[in-house]
Amino acid sequence: MKESFRQSMAWLHTWTGLIAGWILFFVFVTGTSGYFDDEITRWMEPERPLPVQQSLSGDREQLINTALDRLQKVAPEAQNWVVTLPHASLTPRGWHDFTLGWQDLPKRGQAFGLRGRETLSTETAAPLPPVEVRQTGGGLQLYSMHYALSYMPYPVGIRLVGLCTLLMLLALITGVVIHKKIFKDFFTFRPNKNRRSWLDAHNLCGVMALPFFLMITYSGLVFFAAQYMPAGIATLYGTDRPAARAFFDELTEREGDVYLAVTRPAANIETMLSTAEERWGEGQVASIRVEHLQGQPQHVDIERVAGDKVRYERQILRFDAADGSPLPSDPPLNATMLTNETLRALHEGIFAGPWLRWLYFFSGLLGCAMIGTGMVLWSVKRRKRNQGDSNLGHRLVEALNLATIVGLPAGVAGYFWANRLLPLDMADRSAWEVHCLFLIFGEALLYGLLRDTRRAWVELLFFASAAFALLPLLNLLTTDIHLGNTLARGDWALAGVDLTFLGLGALFAYMGIKVRKRWLPSPQKATAVEQQPRVAAAAREAH
Repeated sequence: MKESFRQSMAWLHTWTGLIAGWILFFVFVTGTSGYFDDEITRWMEPERPLPVQQSLSGDREQLINTALDRLQKVAPEAQNWVVTLPHASLTPRGWHDFTLGWQDLPKRGQAFGLRGRETLSTETAAPLPPVEVRQTGGGLQLYSMHYALSYMPYPVGIRLVGLCTLLMLLALITGVVIHKKIFKDFFTFRPNKNRRSWLDAHNLCGVMALPFFLMITYSGLVFFAAQYMPAGIATLYGTDRPAARAFFDELTEREGDVYLAVTRPAANIETMLSTAEERWGEGQVASIRVEHLQGQPQHVDIERVAGDKVRYERQILRFDAADGSPLPSDPPLNATMLTNETLRALHEGIFAGPWLRWLYFFSGLLGCAMIGTGMVLWSVKRRKRNQGDSNLGHRLVEALNLATIVGLPAGVAGYFWANRLLPLDMADRSAWEVHCLFLIFGEALLYGLLRDTRRAWVELLFFASAAFALLPLLNLLTTDIHLGNTLARGDWALAGVDLTFLGLGALFAYMGIKVRKRWLPSPQKATAVEQQPRVAAAAREAH
């Protein structure tokens, strides 16, 4: 009974993994890049100057008053004003300049009002000239494809990813069931054993980051539960946008807030900042937000710099904008929202510092390796049975595996090449960056169908290696944010992108060398292998 159950789980593990494998590999590649989406966006916007971490150098009270005067001038009909003080934080990541921002009241037919933002001088609070950057999707484009795919309606993409995520969770559970010696597999790898080596690599990658895989799949399902299971919301609230808004207002305990246009606070902002710093410590204020909800007095929120807690929740002190008296802040999150926000924080790693983010990144790469080795193992097991390339179905699976495992990463490299080489004034430039990614993927699929499978693997692995390894050189030739400058300035966020490209290039080169050695032996070695049966037969005849 146990063996039949384990065998049925093995069948389920194999086919759920294969059916969802191609999409899941895409999801893991783009999702792994999302842990450094801000850094990728900076790399893809080379016109932005290297950041200079400057604190306020003038009288803080006067600078903030000047910023509020500016907001009164440029955003008189806004539902909120935000003045961000210079600081470093984890959420959002990185250094934040002295800026002001606003969101206009939505006009008739609009769900949300337009947003605006200006960067200010830390000495005078005068607005600095905006930096004109190239049109690009940046890291956010890669991250959005992680959960919504591309070239299809958003609801279709997000549900397809959800279905594949559910199949991955099923594959993980069945994978644990079918491995009798799961902990032994953690220490087992037998090189140069063909199918056994692929199985060991698959097991090793799966066991090394198993807790991460279980967390990332389950939290991903919870993340979009309302989109994956909309029937309950549609039945109780309706299917239009206002109905969905009513559901989320009730979920977050916000009873359909109506915003009024804000005006300049009469109370002294500096007094509010001093009160906040007495509680949190000097330098712990991140921003000042002014809002006015219908039926309530206009208020000022002083927000604390985000810390490294797994559960991200805004820490604010709220004051009456008229007289500066303390006001109660928003109620704490209910249990449902608290659970959802905690799982979201775990999934996105928004609380993670540099080292933990790198651990997330390498765990994501292990996920790519686990999925990729599983797909290759399926092909290797059936290669002899299907007589190599003569079976059309097997041939198509081989080509899809090649295009996904090698062509897709090469396409991501092409996404970065397109960012540097496409004309700056090109129409739909950011869309063409994505087109270049999928054109390379399609060409890899076609190449895998037309070329001998083993040679195609070796050649495309070296192509992907060159595509990544040459990106820092391309960056050197086309911009001034190359390694020579970023390393000298100690800007490890930007330098890390180029260094990661070099590391990925080395990884694909190593895989190309190993695969070529195994699948394309040298002529002398091939001749020796062919002669082994003849030598053995001659020896038997001699005896």
